Amino acid sequence: MTTRHDTAAPPSKGGAAPGRPPGDAVSSEEARKRARLSRRWQRDLRWSPYAFVSPFFLLFAAFGLFPLLYTGWASLHTVELTAPTDMTWVGLDNFTRIFDDEFFWNAARNTLTIGIISTVPQLLMAMGLAHILNYKLRGSTFYRVVMLAPYATSIAAASLVFVLLFGRDYGMINWALDLVGFDKVDWQSDKWPSQIAVSSIVIWRWTGYNALIYLAAMQAIPQDLYESAALDGASRWRQFIYVTLPQLRPTILFTVVVSTIGASQLFGEPLLFDANKGASGGSQHQFQTLGLYLYEQGWINQHLGRASAIAWTMFLILIVIGIVNYVISRRLRASS
Repeated sequence: MTTRHDTAAPPSKGGAAPGRPPGDAVSSEEARKRARLSRRWQRDLRWSPYAFVSPFFLLFAAFGLFPLLYTGWASLHTVELTAPTDMTWVGLDNFTRIFDDEFFWNAARNTLTIGIISTVPQLLMAMGLAHILNYKLRGSTFYRVVMLAPYATSIAAASLVFVLLFGRDYGMINWALDLVGFDKVDWQSDKWPSQIAVSSIVIWRWTGYNALIYLAAMQAIPQDLYESAALDGASRWRQFIYVTLPQLRPTILFTVVVSTIGASQLFGEPLLFDANKGASGGSQHQFQTLGLYLYEQGWINQHLGRASAIAWTMFLILIVIGIVNYVISRRLRASS
């Protein structure tokens, strides 16, 4: 009996089971793949952040930058709402005409007085509420949500409620004044009462918002400062004056600037408070703000060129406010 010792034949070229390529070919192909992946990863790492933020810049260019440039160009022309493409070059005539307009200066004065009447009590009340909430209270989260509720409320709903409260013949405010022996006040026709009424809407809407900003800043103050002041015998009031307020100076400056900018753009509250539901700010323009004056010139009188000049004037005012804020902030940082 014989034993067979068969040996398998080597695989032929191009057959069903081709042999493996040499090791140097495999390594070169993998190296090329890794190089392509590396370049793709580098491109992704470099350009993906721009892709993520590009929606903001596209929306800003469409709804922010283009209207700004267009209003700047329209402010140098005479253009009407009925024919927005028919422009006549007038240069700076719209600006000089505005500065000679008594209604513009009346609106500027009203904006200033309403801004002061609404901003000062608002920030003082916000500071007091934040100081109270800074202590450990039961249900502090509930109180914070309640303070933020006016900010989330619609301007239209809040203004209509305050119109009912400040009604001359049926309002709750005059009813309360009559109980204590005061005469009824015509809140919508008289100058100062109407501005106080409009300011009360602003105070109601923004006090809680600013209080939460102050509260967040207070909670960031190191407790070591309060402990050192307490060891020195400082009372709660002295701790608030000599520890809390100096630490809150940047936050206070921020809220003052933001409130000032908001007051310069005040529009919805005086528009809805007007009994005639117009943009004149009362029968005698007694609470017409710059925002209402702009709206009246552009959409009621249909003078888009003059309205654009008013808009750019307000924009320049805001730039001045920003520069003042920057200078004061630098001095505060230098002093601290």
